[in-house]
Amino acid sequence: MTTSMSNTAEADQSAAYQTVEAAVRGQLAKALGGKRGIVEAALPTAAFTLSWISTEQLRTSLIISGGLAVVLLIVRLVQRTSIQFVFNGLIGIAIGAFFASRTGEARDVLLPGILYNAAYAAAMFLSIIVRWPLVGFLIGSLSGDPTAWRQDSGVVKLCSRLTWLLMLPCLVRVVVQLPLYLGNQVAALGVAKVIMGWPLQVAALGAMVWVLARGRTPIGAATGAPAAPAAHEGRDT
Repeated sequence: MTTSMSNTAEADQSAAYQTVEAAVRGQLAKALGGKRGIVEAALPTAAFTLSWISTEQLRTSLIISGGLAVVLLIVRLVQRTSIQFVFNGLIGIAIGAFFASRTGEARDVLLPGILYNAAYAAAMFLSIIVRWPLVGFLIGSLSGDPTAWRQDSGVVKLCSRLTWLLMLPCLVRVVVQLPLYLGNQVAALGVAKVIMGWPLQVAALGAMVWVLARGRTPIGAATGAPAAPAAHEGRDT
């Protein structure tokens, strides 16, 4: 019975979109968490950087940054809204604090972000090379068969383009921030992390939306299900 209910929910989700492009737009909007999610993810790093520039005290900067993340988390809990993006920021600060506590170096608070972006860029690049682009799994989440989208070469090509665009911000962050880390430029590294956070992500999303706006691949081609009827056409705009 549980399986039946799950399949029904997946079918309803798939039916909500007329085209693959509309489906990816919807999934990306959820993944980014909207303006609030983007801001909340950036605030702890911004607080750490400003505190470090003002005091050059590692412990003080970590307390301010972590405290702000906790406050944002409490606000989310009180409002009974998703804590995903605040929690991610809190975990990031905790991991950074662990790294820094081992070395005593303030720059190591920001090292996990560089490693994360490097690993994410490498994973996306590999997925493109082996023709299993990661964005394709956003499509796969719309059906009971997570690999059905690979049956259509056009969908695979579209997902590869989108994965390239999603990978570029991660790659640019590593290229810019790693030399700052190696040069122990803590303030510049913190500023770069904030500036290259949501602005690059928004730019990548804008490019992806432009690519998606040009195509109209029937959703059935990617999910193995019949395309949604014309009555749903308005949802694609």
